[in-house]
Amino acid sequence: MRVTAVLVAYNRRELLRESLAALAAQSRPVDRLVVVDNASDDGSVEAAAEMLEAWGERARHIQLTENTGGAGGFAAGIAAAVVEEDTDWVWVMDDDTVPGPDALAGALATHERYRATGPDDLAVMGSRVVWTDGEDHPMNTPKPKIRASAAERARAASVDAMEIRSISFVSAFLRAARVREQGLPIADYFLWNDDFEYSARLLRGARGLYVPASVVTHRTEKRGSSDQDPGARFFYEVRNKLWVFRCSPALFPWEKALYSAATARRWFRTFRASRDRAQLRDCLRRGWSEGWLRAPRSTRDVLRGAGVPVDVMYEVERLSRLNGR
Repeated sequence: MRVTAVLVAYNRRELLRESLAALAAQSRPVDRLVVVDNASDDGSVEAAAEMLEAWGERARHIQLTENTGGAGGFAAGIAAAVVEEDTDWVWVMDDDTVPGPDALAGALATHERYRATGPDDLAVMGSRVVWTDGEDHPMNTPKPKIRASAAERARAASVDAMEIRSISFVSAFLRAARVREQGLPIADYFLWNDDFEYSARLLRGARGLYVPASVVTHRTEKRGSSDQDPGARFFYEVRNKLWVFRCSPALFPWEKALYSAATARRWFRTFRASRDRAQLRDCLRRGWSEGWLRAPRSTRDVLRGAGVPVDVMYEVERLSRLNGR
């Protein structure tokens, strides 16, 4: 299996250095690396360029001319990864993700054990995400597959894993063949819920595993869930959730009903814990309006003119046509 890691960076130079060092130190080496910089202005570009010299031709540094958010960065990076036809897995992460030394080896070993138990139908794997204290990070809790059969659960448990329905981009392994079938993340999400929508889309009708043998550290400032006083970013939570429920084929109708109810409860908790409810009300109003009144733009339209290399943009165009996004 050939693995291309995709790391999206924006103005976190020191964390980026730490993440790149951890990728270089994997016990099972990464085959290729794509770093997508979202127009950083804090020296991240120079820091990455310096560290990527040791990778030689195995690394690619894409420097976007505008900040397209995590969603745009991952769309460009995943497209760059699958341009190489021999890529089997695309390993995506943010620049505040620090993989443990056996993160890649653990995921691939679990995949090997899983394929020995039945059809090789695995589309997504997700790492165990911990905070700096070694405890599980509540921001990156995987969503189990609600209606997984007893056989599915037993097969996953036999390799010390769990069936999932979606996963975060903090450390996710995406089967390249499935990406080529289903297209890219929707860049217009900018941030929040792009990973939920995309992983759920890849996993509709396919298999996904939460893999505790693959461990990464998410070096956020605090150990908490994303619904703890999100501030102005709550706009993206509202708008993008509505886009998932209205416009995406990722979820079955019964799933949309369940996730809508869960979202309402989450938003209630967010308001209850917030210190600035006026700001959240404004975000709710604007996000609700935009989420209902328009659909997300196609990824090719969002990334066009953002400095994406020609060969990668060609792949973006091709993959965007698969689902109109």
